[in-house]
Amino acid sequence: MHERLVSLRDALCNFIDARQTQSQAHIRLLHWHIVERLVIEGGFDPEAIVPRPPLRVETSRHAKQRRHRLIHDPDAAVAGELTILGGLKTKNVDVVVTRPGIGPCIAVSVKGTLNAFRNLTNRMEEAAGDCTNIHIAYPNLVYGFFHIIRAGREGEVTNKNDVAVESDGRVVDSIVRYHDAIACLTDRKDVRNDVSRYEAVCLSLVSTEESTRGRILGAFPPINSPIRFGRFFQTLYDSYDLRYVYTAPALRKTTERLFWAPDSPAFQADGASEFEPRIAEAED
Repeated sequence: MHERLVSLRDALCNFIDARQTQSQAHIRLLHWHIVERLVIEGGFDPEAIVPRPPLRVETSRHAKQRRHRLIHDPDAAVAGELTILGGLKTKNVDVVVTRPGIGPCIAVSVKGTLNAFRNLTNRMEEAAGDCTNIHIAYPNLVYGFFHIIRAGREGEVTNKNDVAVESDGRVVDSIVRYHDAIACLTDRKDVRNDVSRYEAVCLSLVSTEESTRGRILGAFPPINSPIRFGRFFQTLYDSYDLRYVYTAPALRKTTERLFWAPDSPAFQADGASEFEPRIAEAED
């Protein structure tokens, strides 16, 4: 499974091809893509992430500085999720980054909806409740909510309740209403802000059409939406740096994100072209 890095498109194609959701098989590849992205793009140590990605770090000294080479290692991968003690109950979270002596610093809850979009209001209530529960116990934690929806078009699906996109290209009202509601739960800026809001939210519709299969629709959410895919990960990184690095300089050696050596072998692994690595400046 881990012989190559997981591209976003591979993860999303796996999702739209699923027939059921009980085993989470429809969403599992997306978990792996996210953890690989948090390492390669975000600069987090793979040993600090659950599930543990198929990557490892070789560290050496160079010109009085530490040099970190990232290695693709399929044997290093460890599946699972982390149980976090919330303010009201424990919660199994899909993706978690922890720091020694600090605890969970970043968490991402990943959801996928294949059909029955009339029930999306239930997802909104669950999302708000989960966020509140975790932030009560960990107000500093940077929490992300990542929700993908299969964009079945009218005429392609047999059940009208499973239509996400009308024949004229309009997104159905139930999904638009859900977007408007969930967009109110994002952009928590400070630990004293509303605990029911996430630091970052992403809502994406995944195309089922042959020419664009497995790609995120560009027309929805609207270009000015705060929950478009393109801003999700950078918002996580910015929120993390503000909370755990810039405002806590005494902890910087523990919390600072890593830069990778430009010659890291992981950048040549199958699937690596999908990612934009966090590369260190040229060495003298």
